[in-house]
Amino acid sequence: MPDRPDSSLSLALAVVASSDSPLLLLDGDLRVIAVSTSFLRAFGIDRDRAVGQPVTALGDGEWAVPQLISLLTATLSGAVIESYEIDLRAPGGARALVLHAQNLDYGDADNPRLLLSVSDVTEARLTAQHDAESLKHKDNQLREKAILLREVQHRVANSLQIIASVLLQSARKVQSDETRTHLKDAHNRVMSIAMVQQQLATASLEAVVLRPYLIQLCQSLAASMIRDPHQLSVSVTCDDSVIDANVSVSLGLIVTELVINALKHGFPGHRHGRILVNYESEGEAWTLSVRDNGVGMPKNAEASKPGLGTSIVEALANQLCAGVRITDAHPGTVIAIICSGLTPLDAAPRPEPTTQAL
Repeated sequence: MPDRPDSSLSLALAVVASSDSPLLLLDGDLRVIAVSTSFLRAFGIDRDRAVGQPVTALGDGEWAVPQLISLLTATLSGAVIESYEIDLRAPGGARALVLHAQNLDYGDADNPRLLLSVSDVTEARLTAQHDAESLKHKDNQLREKAILLREVQHRVANSLQIIASVLLQSARKVQSDETRTHLKDAHNRVMSIAMVQQQLATASLEAVVLRPYLIQLCQSLAASMIRDPHQLSVSVTCDDSVIDANVSVSLGLIVTELVINALKHGFPGHRHGRILVNYESEGEAWTLSVRDNGVGMPKNAEASKPGLGTSIVEALANQLCAGVRITDAHPGTVIAIICSGLTPLDAAPRPEPTTQAL
């Protein structure tokens, strides 16, 4: 049994007993000198069955935890151990506890006293575990949705290519030159959308590297519309911009319309020439241009009625908050789409554009 307390120890016992935190005051033999009401209430222990008993005898023996004895013994030897975690196998279920043991220095080395504070973190651990499992479940769901979305994009790209092939086959079979022209135009427009779907299926779901996308798109246009690559060629120069997928669709449609227009009207009579597609960005500003060295603008271009391609380009440029500028290149024509307020996803330093001949 513990020594008879003096007045200072009586005060300490009263402080421990009335503490709102679960506390135990132990002697050098690890017997309970005082226990807080909050401790008794938290662990369902009677005061009469706690005071004077070894800490390992508390409750139904669940406090006989080797880690706890090691903690208290080390503290008696002068070690400072904070926030030590143990699992208490109580009758009502396992409980996660965080312990803090302190060797009290009150001037009596022959009668050491240990103050043990206990924090029950069971609910916090369960909540953290539940949150972690919930987050993992959400991550798995997002990963599965990303895979499904890529698969959908891949199938959409395949379907668009099939549609484009049907349109091209139909164009070859019809007798009307006007109908054949419309079918070929539809084929090229469908292929421009299929190109970005292929990019999305193999890259990020939100961003597209612009250079390979434009190169693939122009390769497709050249293959379907240029019979003799020695007569006409299409080249692409582009920096390292990475742009939003939705923006890439609009840019692809613009390039499709402008390249088709240049191939149809810029080189009559099997005229030789080339078309250059160029994209440059600097900060929030970017410029997309299509230049040819063909016959140039007709003399009555301002008075002529805009065609479907022109209307499409103007509408897409408006969606991108960009303007359209048409200039005579002597020879040929330059049509530029200029924007000063669109921020690319990848604002890398502006490099020297690289050229890819098709």
